[in-house]
Amino acid sequence: MRYFPVNLDIRGKLAVIVGGGAVAARKCLTLLAADARVTVIAPALAVPLRELAEKGKVTHLPRKFAPGDLAGAFLVFAATDSRTVNRTVAQEAREHGIPADIADAPELSAFTSPAVLTRGELLLTVSTGGASPALARKIRAELEMRYGPEYGAALKLLGKVREKLLTGNASSQYNKRILTSLAELDLPALLQSGSTAEIDHLLLDLCGPGFSLAELGMGEKDSQ
Repeated sequence: MRYFPVNLDIRGKLAVIVGGGAVAARKCLTLLAADARVTVIAPALAVPLRELAEKGKVTHLPRKFAPGDLAGAFLVFAATDSRTVNRTVAQEAREHGIPADIADAPELSAFTSPAVLTRGELLLTVSTGGASPALARKIRAELEMRYGPEYGAALKLLGKVREKLLTGNASSQYNKRILTSLAELDLPALLQSGSTAEIDHLLLDLCGPGFSLAELGMGEKDSQ
């Protein structure tokens, strides 16, 4: 295993993308979903990026990359069609100790971006270490069929149960048993089928009073 897997909290942190095409757009959308501040440096932008810039969602510098453009960046992404530009970005990022993902050149990268599937707070990633992004995308598509939106709803429910249990006085071992039992149930299928009465019965049986979907703040929309 070449890379160390880690989830980064990049809320409010600056990510610089050099390049304005389809690859840059995909990376930008993932960064925005994680609440990063994004600056895109490119003479021209693909339609998705241009729309984001027009709405003020990203900062666009409409020119080629220049020395000093990475100042203050937490992460850097080079996604141009020029190997020379990408190498220049990689070198400056390395000199300033900024982790950089260089498209189509994992050997120049401090990290690579996996294929990502999100279901609410559930995050599934697939990485091939840069060897075959196409295979990573294929596996992601398979996961998308296997793990639908109901898994995000199930995770939200489990999170609410956990939060309420932790505010109580029960022992950690007791809470662990309950949460393990709930995780082993097929909550996604029950939520997908709208079996709210059955879920409430299971919650009452495992957790006791006060843990119904309604009492946990899970409305009809949340449980779909």
